[in-house]
Amino acid sequence: MNQELIKFCMEKGLLLDKESYSFLEDFGADIAKAIIEKISFLDQKIITKAFIERNATRISEAIGDERIAQALKIKLNLSLEINIEEKKQEKPVELSLGKLKIIRSYANLPKKLGPGDFVKYFRIRYSELKKILQERKELENLSSINKIDGNRQAVSIIGIVYSKRITKNKNIILEVEDLTGSINVLINKDKEVYEIAKDILVDDIIGIKGFGSKEILFASSVVYPDAFIEEKRFLDRNESVAFISDIHIGSNNFLEEKFAKFIEWINGNVGDEKQKQEALRIKYLLITGDCVDGVGIFPGQEEVLVIKDMREQYKALTSYLSKIRKDIKIIMCPGQHDSVRVAEPQPATGKDYAQPLYDLENVILVSNPAMIEISNNNSRGIKILMYHGASMHHYINEIEHLRLGKANDFPAKVVKELLKRRHLASMHSAVVYIPTEKQDFLAISEVPDIINTADLHRPEVDLYNNILIVCSSCWQSTTSFEEKVGNHPDPCKVPVVNLKTREVKILDFSE
Repeated sequence: MNQELIKFCMEKGLLLDKESYSFLEDFGADIAKAIIEKISFLDQKIITKAFIERNATRISEAIGDERIAQALKIKLNLSLEINIEEKKQEKPVELSLGKLKIIRSYANLPKKLGPGDFVKYFRIRYSELKKILQERKELENLSSINKIDGNRQAVSIIGIVYSKRITKNKNIILEVEDLTGSINVLINKDKEVYEIAKDILVDDIIGIKGFGSKEILFASSVVYPDAFIEEKRFLDRNESVAFISDIHIGSNNFLEEKFAKFIEWINGNVGDEKQKQEALRIKYLLITGDCVDGVGIFPGQEEVLVIKDMREQYKALTSYLSKIRKDIKIIMCPGQHDSVRVAEPQPATGKDYAQPLYDLENVILVSNPAMIEISNNNSRGIKILMYHGASMHHYINEIEHLRLGKANDFPAKVVKELLKRRHLASMHSAVVYIPTEKQDFLAISEVPDIINTADLHRPEVDLYNNILIVCSSCWQSTTSFEEKVGNHPDPCKVPVVNLKTREVKILDFSE
């Protein structure tokens, strides 16, 4: 691709400096050519990255291909204003950066919200998950609720749980609704399905198989949308990805020396020859939120901050990340402590606070959640879903086996519940969220090969239906808040996945 790009520039009479060449090369040949094609009409022969930034809007408007224009603006973190007046909708972003693709990253478009937007949002979610459930063979005689008559019959329905209550006899009664009506569903405590039904939450979208009439349905089985892949995927080259999160730069609990040790290791400067080779095999570093500690996140936070300005926190973060070798792609999404809104989906951290990060060529900022793909040469690669994990505390509180099983210490158990529901925050109150118009960005509509979460400050790796679960650690010692709520952080651990062999290691930098 290098020679191809150079030849194309020569044909257009353009000369790229090193910075602009590296910037354009990351897009892949087709997109880079489209951008260069439009630059050639701007009467500028020597092209710098600064020139592209100054003229990004003109170039985007001239390109005519919205996908390419979006890719350019996302890379430069410019506001997405392409056809907003006509479309007024949130847009997922797909961006090719060589072997790395950003499959899904939320780009926020400001919009006034009303009650109808929330109704529409739940209808969109229902439709997405209904399509998945309709493929399940267990749901025989599938019917909409309004077509169930007064005669007792075997039937299956797909609905959203409106309410859940326990009777005096310890049976469960659900009120379930679809787009045509609602029905009561009884789950007998003596039936095998009862154990599954205990975990059902309000707003879960499920399939129910049973026997009954339009007055009440007696459930014999409950089916979740569930997530699974038939076989594991492997990369066609020997590369690894490392997972970190919850760095909390600016906090007086930030473990600076340990983090510096990690950077030395990933640069190949620590350990014996085998360990150095293993470190140099890492080509991707995923940072899954709470990169800085933020300001004003909780009452009295200023007392535990050593850097009290958020912009200065991002400058300090940039200083650390700039020391990481440049052949590593660093993909970063935000969390609750970062300089974006708390409501999910969270857009990528912006230039208003984190400008220095955008000056690092190997740093790519995405939304929370986001889906990336590390591509094979001639086939689909490995898809990774990044989600910081604000909803996980809610699931622990609401699901009995998680609460009693101290799932704060075993985050992979919580992630399995997200995958089972095919949603990152299925309950209305699980997180603060913004309803989106065309799709539910918190739904797991596309099953990833790897799901990476954070927030609970504990590392864990597990497998669920061939999906690799990677929960990230933290770089912050135990805070007073965590002591109060009973959290037990396990800091300075780094899961590393070899994408060719799927071998997983958790490296300890705490000692």
